[in-house]
Amino acid sequence: MQQENELAQKQSLEVIWEGMSARIRKFILMRVEDSATAEDLLQEVFVRVHQNMSKLKNSERLESWIYKITRHVIIDHYRSRRSDLEIPETLSDPINLFVEPDTTSELAGSIREMIDSLPEPYRQALLMTEYEELDQKALAERVGISLSGAKSRIQRARKKIKDSLLNCCHFEFDHYGRVIDYWDGCCCCVSSTN
Repeated sequence: MQQENELAQKQSLEVIWEGMSARIRKFILMRVEDSATAEDLLQEVFVRVHQNMSKLKNSERLESWIYKITRHVIIDHYRSRRSDLEIPETLSDPINLFVEPDTTSELAGSIREMIDSLPEPYRQALLMTEYEELDQKALAERVGISLSGAKSRIQRARKKIKDSLLNCCHFEFDHYGRVIDYWDGCCCCVSSTN
């Protein structure tokens, strides 16, 4: 029985490798200095996946779990090199080693399209506050609603955009909540690189 379980686990790891290794490799390559290092880290990711597979409680979270392991492997890589690594003086925030600066700007066009598809009151509220930079009080005065009504409208509009994005794409966030990577599950996010 134990041999059957080990064989099933080995086969499932092979399926995971075939299905995800290219995306994980690309994810790592965007965060390390060269392809040889990326390959080494990719191998380390799958060693850790293999070693910890029994700890995964929810198989539906497999992909997120593997990306979490990948981020930890990358962080461990930089920590192990910390004494050898000279951080350039021009680098104001060391966290930028792990952040893709273009990710948010890549999504901007898609977000604007989603805003344009909102029902009028929500579209108007977001456009006025986010693009025209009106504060909530000025929005309330301009459209003739209460301040709490304006706040509620903006909050609902943002939730609709967030729900649309989360239903459409998979996002990776850093510990500050900033988007560091994404790949689309449909055609709503233009110019996805994944």
